[in-house]
Amino acid sequence: MPLRVTLAEDSSLLREGLVGIMERFGHEVVDAVADADTLVASVTKTRPDILITDVRMPPGHGNDGLRAAIRLRKELPGLPVLVLSQFVDQSYATQLLDSDEGVGVGYLLKDRISAVVNFMAAIDRVVAGETVVDPDVVRQLLGRRHDPLRTLSGREREVLALMAEGRSNATIGALLHISDAAVNKHIGNIFGKLDLPTTTDGHRRVLAVLAFLRD
Repeated sequence: MPLRVTLAEDSSLLREGLVGIMERFGHEVVDAVADADTLVASVTKTRPDILITDVRMPPGHGNDGLRAAIRLRKELPGLPVLVLSQFVDQSYATQLLDSDEGVGVGYLLKDRISAVVNFMAAIDRVVAGETVVDPDVVRQLLGRRHDPLRTLSGREREVLALMAEGRSNATIGALLHISDAAVNKHIGNIFGKLDLPTTTDGHRRVLAVLAFLRD
């Protein structure tokens, strides 16, 4: 289904590249802006289906894009937002995931854009209300935790990492070449060992995992 997309990126080359990708996949770019102030005004007026924004941009050249996205999600609850970053920054990811209960949000490194099909799939998942987290961010979060994670087997850690990326049980099974039953067993073990709430809701499952990893 065609989407109405707002893009925010201060690099004109990358901004035009993103516009081209969106249009190639049949989406409408309702606006492509280069600073956070224009971003807020544009999204408030046009109400796009998804906002894709860089973290760092004018006017402050700090995390202005991220702060604008979080502000817009407060003003427009449920607005899907995909944030792009040049580098892994756990604090940025955490701020975004904490906004509006983390519904319909994504945090990806800009390097992922080159894998166009996967990048577009991430956009679809965010619009559908899922949580999408860059694998490199997940690995760093996993690296920060020690005590309870030591009780997990190697396979359980692999499953946990994919869960935190927002992967479905079927996708986890396909990626790890294991059965659905094995995936369910590993997830049950993970929830038990980490004392996480059991739920069949994929979004809440991801948030529970990420909440544990952020502590």
